[in-house]
Amino acid sequence: MLFTFAKSCSLNQLLMPFTLIIFLLLVPGFVVIGVYLERKVSAFIQDRMGPMEVGKWGLLQLFADLLKLLQKEDIVPKAADRRLFLIAPFIIFISVFAGFAVVPLAPELAGSGTAVGVFFLLTIVSVDVVGLLMAGWGSNNKFALFGAMRAVAQIISYEIPLGLSILCVVMLTQTLDLQVISYQQGIYSTEPVYLFGMKQLGIDVTQVGGILTWNIIRNPFLLIAYVVFFIASLAECNRAPFDLPEGESELVAGFHTEYSGMRWALFMLSEYGMMLLVSLLGAILFLGSWNTPLPNIGPLRLADWTSGEPGTWFGYVTGILWILSKAMFGILLQMWARWTLPRLRVDQLMYLGWKVLTPVGLVLFFISGVWRLIGIS
Repeated sequence: MLFTFAKSCSLNQLLMPFTLIIFLLLVPGFVVIGVYLERKVSAFIQDRMGPMEVGKWGLLQLFADLLKLLQKEDIVPKAADRRLFLIAPFIIFISVFAGFAVVPLAPELAGSGTAVGVFFLLTIVSVDVVGLLMAGWGSNNKFALFGAMRAVAQIISYEIPLGLSILCVVMLTQTLDLQVISYQQGIYSTEPVYLFGMKQLGIDVTQVGGILTWNIIRNPFLLIAYVVFFIASLAECNRAPFDLPEGESELVAGFHTEYSGMRWALFMLSEYGMMLLVSLLGAILFLGSWNTPLPNIGPLRLADWTSGEPGTWFGYVTGILWILSKAMFGILLQMWARWTLPRLRVDQLMYLGWKVLTPVGLVLFFISGVWRLIGIS
């Protein structure tokens, strides 16, 4: 009976129950790789060795740290607001990981498939601010409260240029569905894709595929929008040089000063989860999502060879590999920025957000509207 049911179902239907499992394994797996990778990248930048002693090449260092965190006592300060203090890490954790529900990993492989995936992501990630404020306020610690207030001011400020950069893509693609945006950037697009998005040029690159169909080529100004998106996403993740909410040299550890053990580990897990989430979102919106970067060049059908047909095993494998490789590229840029640039002052952070990135985002939003009108006229 099970064999008959499997024969009557498509491959996509059979894989759907395992989509949740893929996401549940993806994020913790990335945390394991990401922490080790960041230690090695930072060591390389600073001319150090990084973890070397625990296991081969220091591969077991993270597991030793996890064992240490599991054994640490979970301390709740006597004067803290106990309910807020205990709930805050889970609010942040849930708000970050709920965003993965709408991320497409391959053709016909997405967790939710909702038609308003972009709006959902912008909404659910904003809940992260509530958790940060709860952690700082509930700790009843002046350093934690200062860190929480910094986090609220920073994230609210940088959500504006972040939203404007995303709206540029939405205006070009005319959809909020992340899977539809993905299909539009490759050889499986159901609509013609013209070079630079200009129908008047008459150069249809749909069957060429590769990087020529990515949004940063369909509208070259989106490359600048991606830079705005990347800078704003660093602030959303509280990553250096925008790590003022933690500011170890000023605030001890900021909003999580009073946390220890596994509750502190939840903050770290959420930070790396947010890094992966915004990197995946940047890859989907700007860098072709799960589509191959290799175009068809004459008899060399590179895009055909490196893109699996939707609904097939090869399509799932290549899609996941391409989108994760692009996300890892964004994560490496985040790590490079952290270990290269010094922390900004609060006034510098606000100046950059309100007087630089927001005006640039508004100009790009206007240009994207004009580009869309010219392209379809």
